Formats: sequence, C-alpha cells, structure tokens
Amino acid sequence: MQPQSPDAAFLTALRRDLHTHPELRFEEKRTASIVAEHLRRLGYEPHTGLATTGVVATLDTGRPGPAIMLRADMDALPIMETGQAPWASRAEGVMHACGHDGHTVMLLGAAAALASDPPPCGKVHFVFQPGEEGGAGAQIMIDEGLFKLFPTDYCFGLHNWPGLPAGQMAVRSGPIMAGGWRFIIEITGKGSHAAQPHLGRDPVTVGAALVQEAQLLVARRTDPLIPAVVSFCIFDAGTTDNILPEKARLAGTLRALAPNVLGELRDGLQLLCDGLAMAHGVAISVHFHQPYPVTVNEDVATHLAGKAMQVLEADEDGPAPDLNIAPSLASEDFGFMLQQKPGAYAMIGNGESSKLHSPDYDFNDDVIHIGVRYWHILAHMCAASAAEA
Repeated sequence: MQPQSPDAAFLTALRRDLHTHPELRFEEKRTASIVAEHLRRLGYEPHTGLATTGVVATLDTGRPGPAIMLRADMDALPIMETGQAPWASRAEGVMHACGHDGHTVMLLGAAAALASDPPPCGKVHFVFQPGEEGGAGAQIMIDEGLFKLFPTDYCFGLHNWPGLPAGQMAVRSGPIMAGGWRFIIEITGKGSHAAQPHLGRDPVTVGAALVQEAQLLVARRTDPLIPAVVSFCIFDAGTTDNILPEKARLAGTLRALAPNVLGELRDGLQLLCDGLAMAHGVAISVHFHQPYPVTVNEDVATHLAGKAMQVLEADEDGPAPDLNIAPSLASEDFGFMLQQKPGAYAMIGNGESSKLHSPDYDFNDDVIHIGVRYWHILAHMCAASAAEA
C-alpha cells in the first residue's frame, strides 16, 4: 500500500505559491489552471468548467468496484493578510485564511500517489471545488451535473483544524459541521441632527436593540441541548459624528446543528425585525441567503475514514485519531454533497496555529504528507471493503 511519495519539497513550494496568489470564489482561474496542468502531467484527463472554475479528474482502475469522490476546495477569502512569511499574499485584500491552498495541494499529492499505486478496483474522482466560502460551489457543481458526469458511491472531504495537534486526524458520525443562514438587514429611519433625535427615527439605536434581542433567540427560543449561534458581523451606519443617519446595514449568520433549529432562528429573526420596525416607526428589510445544510457524516463512510486514520497512525507513528471529535458551528458546503451521497467529512490537525479566517493564519506545511497518505489509504480501504463485502 506504500505509494511512490510525491516530492515533499515540490508540494510545499506549490502550496506556498498558491498562498502567494490567492483567488476569491469563482475567480480561481490561475489555481484551476495549475491544478489541471499538474493532473495532466500525472496522466489524468481533467474535466474543467463546472461551477466556472471547478476541476475534476478520475482514476479508473478498469475493474468493478466502488466509485469514491475526494474533494478539496480552492477559494480564498476577502481578508488583508498580516502574516510576514515570504509567501504571504500579494493580492490586495485577499488571502488563504482557511487553508484551501493546503487542501488543494494535499489532494494533488494524493492524485500522484494513487497514480503510482492505484486501488485494486473501482474509481477515484478528484474534485477541486471553487466557491466554498459563501458561494455554495458544491451545490453549483451538483446542479451542473457533477454526480451524473462522475457517478459516485461515497464522498469524502478533509479540512485542516487549528488547535488539533499537527497531523492528528479526526472524524465523527452524524452532524460534524453546522448548517448556516447568512442574512443582510437594512433599517431605514429618518435622519436628524444629533442634538435633535426626537425629530428623526434613529436606525442605529434600533440596530443596537436588534443585536441584543437576537441573542435571546438562542438563549430562550431554541433547545439548549442543540448548539446554535446568532452572530452579527457587520454594522454599518453614518458618515459623521453629529448626524443621526437615515439608514443602517447589518449582516451576519445563523448557525445550528439541526435543520429545525435553523428554521426557528430564521423565523424568529424575521419576527423580531417586524416587531422592532413597528415599535420604533422604522422600515426593516431582511434578506436571507441560501443556507448551507448541516454536514452529516454517514456511519459506514465514517467507519471507513476511521479505519484509514488508524492505519495512518500506525504507519506514521503519530497521534491517535479522534473518532468522536466535537462538532463545530462552522458551516461547510460539503454538506450539499452529503445530502446527495453518503460520505464523511474529516479534520487534520494544523497544530497551534492562528485560527481559521484570521489575518495571520497560515497552513502548516508539515501536515501535507499526512493528508496525502490519508487520501491514499482511504481509497485503498474503500476498495478493500467492497471486495470483502
């Protein structure tokens, strides 16, 4: 089962190159071009263009067996990088703050490892997905025929996880990532002089009340045993310090580990806005973006992932995998794939790095080979499991 390992220095250099040249969702043209060219050099025939910049390649053993899909995301975030590494982002206001550069390189490494040591049967689809960060790129790929073009039995995803020891693998059966709604709220009142608030309808105080009251949606209206959160991330109003503005704009996200709780939060936020509008004589509009579903790992796929992690631990003499990691309230559009096909989403420890979406975050290059080995072992594990069935 030992593959011809891809050159570690090459993969590290490639990861750092991608970090230096990050691209936002659905703009990953350079990244997709590099991915496709690397796949061609390995002997694959990449399919390009799904969801604009998506790339898919298939390893076909020519023997009947399971078809599995291994997925990596490629897009960066609209964040100004503060890290000082030589490979820091050169794109103004854009950086790989979530490790998608590392995910891409680990899957490319796996494509190389499996090309040199393929599983005994079945197919492996390598999916390089755009638009994970708020763009629902997974759903768009599905809508454009991903599973029709590449019939699949199981889907697997992998994400780096700061705070988890470097290289430690983790997974759990059932919900592992929250579902999430994004929202934009616009409050329209009436502007006035700051010294004469009674002549206006102040949207700032209404917005402040909204931020506070919305926390009660979790504290008093949802089951406390089901994790949930309401987060306001944008509050934009006013142009100077002596004028009460006419408008305020707020934006944020609702997260929960159960679909019904997400619905309760959404309906509750709408009712709260309606009530505040009536009480304060302002107009409030609420726009909800398409939600990401709860990412739910299927039992059989999770078992296969766990077995691959245990083999990896023995091979690498590394930390024991956590096979029941606590779920996270972060959201992930891989959940769309798991609505269509059974599969498992797993974590790989990034060590004591800065947190995801932080301006000084960086992917830990020391774990690249661990991710490559995990994908390689998992592909063989799925084929072996089918042969034993």
